[in-house]
Amino acid sequence: MKLTGIISIAGKPGLSKIVTQSKNGIIVESLVDGKRFPVQGNQRVSSLDDISIYTYEEDVLLGDVFDKIYKKEEGKEAISHKVSEAELKAYIKEVLPNYDAERVYNSDLKKIVQWYNLLLSKDLLKIEETAKEEEDTKDKKKPSAKKEANPKKATTAKKAAPKKPTAAKGGAKVTKSAGRGK
Repeated sequence: MKLTGIISIAGKPGLSKIVTQSKNGIIVESLVDGKRFPVQGNQRVSSLDDISIYTYEEDVLLGDVFDKIYKKEEGKEAISHKVSEAELKAYIKEVLPNYDAERVYNSDLKKIVQWYNLLLSKDLLKIEETAKEEEDTKDKKKPSAKKEANPKKATTAKKAAPKKPTAAKGGAKVTKSAGRGK
């Protein structure tokens, strides 16, 4: 799943979408209430693309975890993030059986489920398979467009003649200082 442009801001609830950059930071739009606000450079911001979950083998990107939840739930909403700790751990064990329970805290599990449900409600979860299919159809259309276009002949670029250095005209006058040499 592609999660580019979606961030988590420390101290702010939910997720935000990057709208634009300003000279002092970035302008984001909250996915919870739709309000736009600036984020300064000194605030801690985490892109969902960069977040991964600890497992016993290797870390798994958050997008891959969302992908597994999406497939498990068949595109529907996951369990609530307010369920008991045991239920939440059991649910994540079904989705990601080899996650490291010692290094992944309960608060992290709550965020995973809460963020998944938020992104799903805003239609921001897109499976990469459909994106790959769209790219394939675009690639198939491009060659046919190239066949119709007439190839242009290569033109030779004319080289500019090198300029000759010229003497400065009306430049600053060099004078001796009055106090020197006496």
